[in-house]
Amino acid sequence: MSHTRGKVFLVGGGPGDPDLLTLRGAQCLAAADVVLYDYLINPNVLAHARESAQLICVGRHGRDRILSQDEINALMVEHAQAARQVVRLKGGDPIVFARIAEEIAALEAAGIAYEIVPGITAALAVGSYAGIPLTQGDTSSAVALVTGHERDDKPQSLDYAGLARFPGTLVFYMGITTAEHWAAALIAEGKSPETPVAIVRRVSMPDQQTIPCTLGTVVDVIKQHKLRPPALIIVGEVARAASLHDWFSARPLFGKRVLVTRAAHQAPELVTKLSTLGADVLVQPAIEIGPPDDWAAVDHAIKRLPSFDWLVFSSSNGVRSFLDRLLETRDLRALAGLRIAAIGPGSAEELSRYHLRADIVPEEYRAEALADSLRSEAARGARFLLVRASRGREVLAEQLAGQGGHVEQAVVYNSRDVATAEPEILSQLADGKIDWVTVTSSAIARSVVRLLGEGLRRTRLVSISPITSGALAELGHEVSAEASPYTMAGLVAAILAAEGK
Repeated sequence: MSHTRGKVFLVGGGPGDPDLLTLRGAQCLAAADVVLYDYLINPNVLAHARESAQLICVGRHGRDRILSQDEINALMVEHAQAARQVVRLKGGDPIVFARIAEEIAALEAAGIAYEIVPGITAALAVGSYAGIPLTQGDTSSAVALVTGHERDDKPQSLDYAGLARFPGTLVFYMGITTAEHWAAALIAEGKSPETPVAIVRRVSMPDQQTIPCTLGTVVDVIKQHKLRPPALIIVGEVARAASLHDWFSARPLFGKRVLVTRAAHQAPELVTKLSTLGADVLVQPAIEIGPPDDWAAVDHAIKRLPSFDWLVFSSSNGVRSFLDRLLETRDLRALAGLRIAAIGPGSAEELSRYHLRADIVPEEYRAEALADSLRSEAARGARFLLVRASRGREVLAEQLAGQGGHVEQAVVYNSRDVATAEPEILSQLADGKIDWVTVTSSAIARSVVRLLGEGLRRTRLVSISPITSGALAELGHEVSAEASPYTMAGLVAAILAAEGK
């Protein structure tokens, strides 16, 4: 995408789940200078945009003024004329009930180049995520996408007589607030009040909700459940309750909200594991990981690697920071002759990503166990290079030195507490709306208690190891589940076991 002139990309953001954004959509967002997005767009979709991009919400019901279509058109033209790359990000697919014709007309009138990038429209996502086959050989050979909210200035309204006779499935967009009108119109034109209906709210999102009813009861059901948009309403035999196959809501952690507190760069692995199981995952880093203030001591240790017998890692962050620094000027041959110890399976797994295998990984994930595993080596006077964070327990170094080893330490990354938590996270904790908080190190334990305060008493804590559980206990918080083994997979398994899954 050249920046010699402006261009507008009309991008479909999909139905809600950020994983359903197309590759082309992600590419456009990554190159955009300006993003004009609908209020229903999942914030995680916006994560594909550059940090420097200007993000403009075109309106949020109940909080901000919703921009008119003319104002949105003017913003697209204004930024494109200023030689900016503009993404107009829409929910679902941009050509389905998204007023794209008006936006195209405005761009063409101004001589602005544009591209339309398809997205997954909500109706198709409903079919897959709520387990409602929109077509079936014996009941429905056609699908009609119908708006439940027509513009007042439209010259011709919907043909409800034709829709009542339609030989297939009707999918109503924007139909919640107008159900009383369109349901009555269909019945008046001869469609049976017993026609099966399924209301699906927030399709593909962690709080997706499917409510089966009939055409004759849909209005009462909407009122009874106090349903609000966004929702789609499927009308036809395919929506019969007995035929629904809702795999999405059947996932073991569906309906559970989990707060991940790992450092930002480490969170995605755990987020993915939990999200795949259906959890609604929030992220609030408790610590920040960064380079040391000065690499000089680390570089000096790297130059003297042949003088050591053992390279000892006490965390996966240490593995990554040290080896990345080593590979900036050398390659893995610099480790020739060295034996490697890792404090636990997480560190050992990180080593494997660099095609290295630890010689020692103690069964118990704690410094004392690692020191015990290295006891005989230390007693013979072996030389150890301990790779570590800027803070942490001194147990390993003290025990190895006490057993006769020669110990040198290299601080390869800084670990700092995050100063403040997001207000929305604190609010949800206070309201008891978060089911689990993950705690994956002693440093995170201490920071989480300070950061989240008494709200932690309105949720359950899951710990990565006995050491982390002990740190929480010292601070007055008991864990509800503890990982075994002490890995991210073990942490997830502990939540599942505690939930009886």
